[in-house]
Amino acid sequence: MRSRCEAQLKWKVKRFLSKSLISLLDKYLQYLAVKGFTESTLRVRRVHMEMFLAWCGTASITSTTQITRSSLESYQRYLFHYRKRDGKPLAVASQHSRLAPLKVWFKWLTRRGYIPNDPASELELPRVGYKLPNVLNKDEAEQVLMQPNLKERLGIRDRALLEFLYSTGIRRMEILHLKLYDVDQKHGLVTIREGKGRRDRVVPVGDRALAWLDRYLTELRPLLVLKPDNGILFLTLMGAPFTPNHLSWLARRYVRATGIGKNGACHIFRHTMATLMLEGGADIRYIQAMLGHVRLDTTQIYTHVSIRMLKQIHSATHPAAQLESPNSVASNTQHVSSTPTASCRSEGSEVKPSPEAE
Repeated sequence: MRSRCEAQLKWKVKRFLSKSLISLLDKYLQYLAVKGFTESTLRVRRVHMEMFLAWCGTASITSTTQITRSSLESYQRYLFHYRKRDGKPLAVASQHSRLAPLKVWFKWLTRRGYIPNDPASELELPRVGYKLPNVLNKDEAEQVLMQPNLKERLGIRDRALLEFLYSTGIRRMEILHLKLYDVDQKHGLVTIREGKGRRDRVVPVGDRALAWLDRYLTELRPLLVLKPDNGILFLTLMGAPFTPNHLSWLARRYVRATGIGKNGACHIFRHTMATLMLEGGADIRYIQAMLGHVRLDTTQIYTHVSIRMLKQIHSATHPAAQLESPNSVASNTQHVSSTPTASCRSEGSEVKPSPEAE
């Protein structure tokens, strides 16, 4: 589905735009590739920017000199009113992710002398709200892990895959690229090569995940693999590596199958691992190392998610957090109801105004 949409978008770009804009975009993406940006980042960047170029075609904009701040603001309004196939609008974060690369691109065009002035220099991006990640509690996570049908051949693979996501908290693209030699079963370690930002790291993996992985490697993977074996750890029924969308679909299906009412795919296991480790007493810097975050403030979002620890501290320190005795509420209620109020006074009694009323 995604490839078909990308093909339609490229067709619109080629139909409506002059080759000059497309060539400038190609030069910019080549520049980013030389700078060390990953293929997935370049692919997403191209899709988002070609959406802008397709809009330019419908607005009869065929060169960079025609792009002004006013036209960029028109495109921003277009994104605000845009509706997806399901009728839902683009999230504010999605609008932001489509506008932010344009500011960088026009800055690059200005510096390279392709345009005299930067039309996006004063473009105000939409404000992205602070959204907490969706997580599972311990019982919910176990429910998800129990969903694969172990009587089916692929059930063993799926259980091993989910256990691996839950135990290590690695990203979707990282588990897709894992190879057999990246897992040190003897020492319980996983080497993630060229993760986000092309950074390598080593993370621990639990014994339970390793046990399911060993069962998958022994019973199922030899039946799936095609020759020559390229060493990819998790394979599809066709013996090929997973695509990102396929893996997300698989994880999301098992999360929904529990009926717990939460949505999520591969990343929900990453959030869950970090939150439960924090609640279990792990230092946040160790969680930072597990997740591969460069900056600690990126990891600190999990201190807000881990409400259970805050609840315990609140109960232990707040003077009104605990009920003194089972009958305290009832006795206080009776005491309040027996106190005369203005509305309970006799009809003929005199009511003196308060000093404030005077």
